[in-house]
Amino acid sequence: MEIERKFLVDKSEWAKVEKPAPKKIVQAYILNSPEKTVRARIKGSKGFLTIKGATVGISRSEFEYEIPVDEAEEMIRLFAEKTISKDRYEITIGNHLWEIDEFHGNLEGLILAEIELSDENETFEQPIWVTEDVSTDINYYNSKLIERC
Repeated sequence: MEIERKFLVDKSEWAKVEKPAPKKIVQAYILNSPEKTVRARIKGSKGFLTIKGATVGISRSEFEYEIPVDEAEEMIRLFAEKTISKDRYEITIGNHLWEIDEFHGNLEGLILAEIELSDENETFEQPIWVTEDVSTDINYYNSKLIERC
């Protein structure tokens, strides 16, 4: 089960943050419906196949498997019409890992921060560069953002 909160990022505050090196991500959807998605992703030098169920609140079922990167590349080439490209930064704040994505291409300028929780009501430290909570706004789901690519 994936329990995830998602936030917009203040670009001026984010620019002040000392960041680790990002990982380049390219991903595409083999199946993309409100009930379920099947995604192929290349993150750095690794490939992944991810299956996600429908979102209820901020939770959904998720199954993710590492696959050979050449197979992820081929799945994207054979089965996907569009791709999302982004740089991902991983920053630990308190006891939580934040994943911050800077999007490229048609989504250039969009920066989103995500945090995975163990419970929907779990409390966490919110960094200064995090602004509006868009966790339940489907327009910020990657499966929806890809329509703009």
